[in-house]
Amino acid sequence: MKQFLSKKGYICDMDGVIYHGNRLLPGVKEFVDWLYKKDKHFLFLTNSGQYTPHELHQKLSRMGLDVDDSHFYTSAQATAHFLQQQAPGCSAYVLGEHGLLNALYEVGISYNDVDPDYVIVGEPSGYSIDMITRAIRLVNKGARLVGTNYDLTGPTETGIAPACRALMAPIELSTGKNAYYVGKPNPLMMRTGLKLLGVHSEDAAIIGDRMDTDIIAGIESGLDTLLVLSGVTRREDCGQFAYRPRLILDGVGDIPKADEALEQNQ
Repeated sequence: MKQFLSKKGYICDMDGVIYHGNRLLPGVKEFVDWLYKKDKHFLFLTNSGQYTPHELHQKLSRMGLDVDDSHFYTSAQATAHFLQQQAPGCSAYVLGEHGLLNALYEVGISYNDVDPDYVIVGEPSGYSIDMITRAIRLVNKGARLVGTNYDLTGPTETGIAPACRALMAPIELSTGKNAYYVGKPNPLMMRTGLKLLGVHSEDAAIIGDRMDTDIIAGIESGLDTLLVLSGVTRREDCGQFAYRPRLILDGVGDIPKADEALEQNQ
């Protein structure tokens, strides 16, 4: 734990780590206060593309946390950056919320539901058979298929909900095409995250609630890894994977408590 606490920077997931829906998780305020008190570099790196960074700032503000826009990076932004690099000025049929649409618009990618270059799937609240059918037809006509993230499920205030990879499945199965997923654990998103964090991977750690995105992303990017049990992963689930997090805690509130305990024992 001492090794983890000595890191200069932290990449932290949000859903299942900081909040469930609109409910702040226990100990989060103390954890954020600790980050500021210890002058740590930190970045909230989320696979959700529902909100813009400013909206995430406002969301946390409503929960009593004041975190500047610059501390957020979303899979929507990562997807927009990827497409901007791959095909500047392209068009896309988008199944997603305004956070994704806004990120694409900001880099000059236009919405197109007739003959797009790409079909992009995020996590639309109005997900419907009509949207799926149109996406299938456009992919069959030649549009390339991109997913904003690789999450199969996500935590909400009322329980587990399907996420991007589950919503993508009908399109992949119906077209026989495999989507390219941009969010964690894709190294493209992790490299950008580290650049925004301003800390080398050896001096950074990742905190997340998912083994198949957060923890594997940290391992493959050379970060220290901490799994919290406040989201979708239970302690017994870890045995299903060939890799393990270095540390497991109940929630991020245990981090400042551990630091305080170490200081008292010195």
